[in-house]
Amino acid sequence: MTFPAFFTQAPRIALHDPLAQLLGASDDGRIEYGYEDAVRLAGHSCPTVAGAWLMTVKALRALYPDSLPERGNILVEFADSATNGVTGVIANVVSLVTGSTTDTGFKGLAGRYDRRQLLAFDQDLPGEIGFTRRDTGASVVVSYSAQGVPPAPAAMPLLQKVLSGQANDSQKQEFAQIWQDRVRRILEAADLPGLITIQPRRTAAQAH
Repeated sequence: MTFPAFFTQAPRIALHDPLAQLLGASDDGRIEYGYEDAVRLAGHSCPTVAGAWLMTVKALRALYPDSLPERGNILVEFADSATNGVTGVIANVVSLVTGSTTDTGFKGLAGRYDRRQLLAFDQDLPGEIGFTRRDTGASVVVSYSAQGVPPAPAAMPLLQKVLSGQANDSQKQEFAQIWQDRVRRILEAADLPGLITIQPRRTAAQAH
């Protein structure tokens, strides 16, 4: 299996996972993730997966400007329900990086390292996803819009041909190439104004 070269050129992020360190999966607890890991999880690469990746990376960099994010100690909240649109796909990518889960994650050891109840949906947020540090209460909300990186004009007509079984091998290859070209452009435009919107958020805990 060969991934497109641009996968490894997308923004990467390293985190510290104390559970991984405790159990010897990483001698210093450091785990690095790249876009290719999100693709392996999702089973495909698309604008949604790219957006989920960029939102997660940018949110964690904003919350931890001077240190590695602590995997397993981040509360993640979604404005949408888990089954609405592509929210589930995005949540899977976020969960991969943060370790946060609903009730399916690791149950912990002696009251520590519990990864459950750190992922919530249907929350009142001024954006798509909220990320909150459980140690300091610092919180940000992020949103994603790919409108600034539009698809090639031929993308949808080719996709319709592929899905209807009318596309030949050349057209299938062309579609795959222009589809991934848009993903590449999205990842390369990570700092494009409006692509990823991030803002600080005052939580209820901070209000008190």
